[in-house]
Amino acid sequence: EPLDPVRVLTNRSSGKQGYAIAQAAIDAGAATVLITAPTCLTPPVGAKVIQVHTAEDMLGSVLQECLQADALVMAAAVADFRPKRAAQNKLKRRDGIPRVELEAAPDILQAVLKLGDPKPRLVAGFAAESQDLLENASAKLESKKLDLLVANDISATDAGFSVDTNRVILLAPNAPAETLPLMDKTEVAEILIARIAARLEKP
Repeated sequence: EPLDPVRVLTNRSSGKQGYAIAQAAIDAGAATVLITAPTCLTPPVGAKVIQVHTAEDMLGSVLQECLQADALVMAAAVADFRPKRAAQNKLKRRDGIPRVELEAAPDILQAVLKLGDPKPRLVAGFAAESQDLLENASAKLESKKLDLLVANDISATDAGFSVDTNRVILLAPNAPAETLPLMDKTEVAEILIARIAARLEKP
């Protein structure tokens, strides 16, 4: 989210898990759309790639692509907050410390929830938490009315943001939590896509 023409507010997410999921979907034979913010990663061959720069951009693209999607996987670490006003010119040190007022960024999953038909038959989300992982993830699963939720503890040094491995818990309504051991993010992606495919095959 832009603070001025030079600086942005962002987070430590590398995008590796989301890109791995796109690759796993392609490998499983799915027509795949990857909606991505700027990253140093190379998009998987075979994906339709849509580049976005803000949560507002991502919201518009997600809602448009949802019209033809069977499944939506929300793995992006979208900002919860953004500057209420971005400065038109670069903020200068000589002018002192700026006062930055924040406002809520668009809640993309909430907007998807409000979609009428057609909308995805299955929606999976992610919960990146630094405390009370299961409690917070379970609350998100219920409040967002998700079909699947992938919860990961970002306070761990060997999983979560900016590393190649992840340790996650898969949650679904009315089902026991499935805890996966530490594994490569590509393996997490393959398991998630397999779970999604199995659910979509059910009548």
